[in-house]
Amino acid sequence: MTATTTQTAERTGPVVGTPYGSVRGRYENGIAVFRGIPYAAPPVGPHRFRPPVPPEPWTGVRDALAFGPTAPKPPYSEAFAKLLSDPVVPGDDCLNLNVWTPEPGPGARLPVMVWLHGGALTRGSSAVPVYDGHAFARDGVVMVSVNYRLGAEGYGLFPDAPANPGLRDQLAALRWVHESIAAFGGDPDRITLFGQSAGAISIGALIAAPQAQGLVRRAVLQSGPPEAFDRDKVRRMVRRMATRLKIPATAEAFAAVDRELLLRTQADVGRLSSPVLGGPTFGIVIDGDLVPRDPLEALVEGEVGRSVDLMLGWTRDEYRLWLVPGGLHERVDRLGAVALAGAMARCHCGVEVPRGYRALHPGSGTAETVGQLVTDHLLRYPLHRLADARPGTSHVYEFAWPSNRPDLGSCHALELGFVFDTGEIPESAKLAGQGAPQALADAMHGAWVRFAVDGDPGWQPWDDTHPVRIFGEDEPYVAHGPRDPEFALWAADAVAKAKEAAVPAEGAPPVRSATELRSVVRRLRRTGDVRRSS
Repeated sequence: MTATTTQTAERTGPVVGTPYGSVRGRYENGIAVFRGIPYAAPPVGPHRFRPPVPPEPWTGVRDALAFGPTAPKPPYSEAFAKLLSDPVVPGDDCLNLNVWTPEPGPGARLPVMVWLHGGALTRGSSAVPVYDGHAFARDGVVMVSVNYRLGAEGYGLFPDAPANPGLRDQLAALRWVHESIAAFGGDPDRITLFGQSAGAISIGALIAAPQAQGLVRRAVLQSGPPEAFDRDKVRRMVRRMATRLKIPATAEAFAAVDRELLLRTQADVGRLSSPVLGGPTFGIVIDGDLVPRDPLEALVEGEVGRSVDLMLGWTRDEYRLWLVPGGLHERVDRLGAVALAGAMARCHCGVEVPRGYRALHPGSGTAETVGQLVTDHLLRYPLHRLADARPGTSHVYEFAWPSNRPDLGSCHALELGFVFDTGEIPESAKLAGQGAPQALADAMHGAWVRFAVDGDPGWQPWDDTHPVRIFGEDEPYVAHGPRDPEFALWAADAVAKAKEAAVPAEGAPPVRSATELRSVVRRLRRTGDVRRSS
């Protein structure tokens, strides 16, 4: 059925046709909002642990006034719940999405942004208040946010079920947007995928997927690189759960377990896992179908996604969200050399690398060194590789504003309230504290909107000078030379010379960030003044 559009008087709300039936939203501050629209059938019964299938069509007009059910998930720990909101909406029909649009009609042809939330593929939803799409619609963008399956049901690896059902959910949602969004005022040829953390990792897999080619014009990867997880690591998570539950490690056996017990077991098994410390986890795996090879390698070495403009970035202190809540930061410091040895093994590096980090960050403790080392290895370096492979069509940023909450710094997820321009709500203040600067939100949100409109967020694309837009305490500016773990190999020898070279001449602006200091190191090495310390 072709998507059609009708509009009623404002008092009854806008009505839009979709391929499966008409939906009625409501106007909120002049923006038409539709919540809880199903894009696939409920993943229950025979559809559980299986790829998504289309929803049953409906007759009449379906109300789309409230967020739909969220995917089954365990709650955050008490320490993380103080910083991150994660609402639960009960119900089975969790494969749903939401639309904010300034013009619900087929003639508007506005740019579209599709949001994929983070949460380590085990938590999160489109109902998180920070992700409200009003500001994007206010600024002329049709915004869509998506729910998808999580944890064992979305990313468990079983011998009797296809891999990556959660990623397949996201692909189904993307196809729904491509087919249906014109009726909501969007342009299906100007779709920008944007996501953070696990959402960004998912986007990397989608733009590399053969089945998604042509569906996306632009993509924003916030604090998450394209990657495929080790199959044995994901399988180990499933097997540990099965051992606790005393059942076979099969989808059939997992489907027979009470869902609340399954979630408690999942949370218990994953309790000591973290991006910094490692451990068993759920993740996207190579499946020979939707993910035929490692997404980063496919994007760097292959031709997939070549028509997709990219914006890539990170926060300066990603690791602080993973280490500070619950006291892990202090425990890593106490472990000292043991923690550092574990990080070196995980990053496949020698002692010269942490020595270089300490030279670049004098006075930092073990947790600081481990955090920066692992974050560079897992996140910044892969994004750097991707930008190097896509010069001229990639833009890179760093978020460097420190939270007003103690010890969090510029931590993972802190930029979200600025990107969505939702810094005034209590849920954003949980992480940012009170008094987050509106000027910074204006700058970041505006850059994301501009990128969706025409691919230019407002600074020069990546080239051999390595421009990075810094969003921090000062007016946003461009530095040259991004945070790169390779610098640690020679930083111990270079940092003194770099500091000396970076002393500004009278009347010259000061070096304002570690990013700029690293650019000095790079220049010194190119001129032969600095030797590698390896």
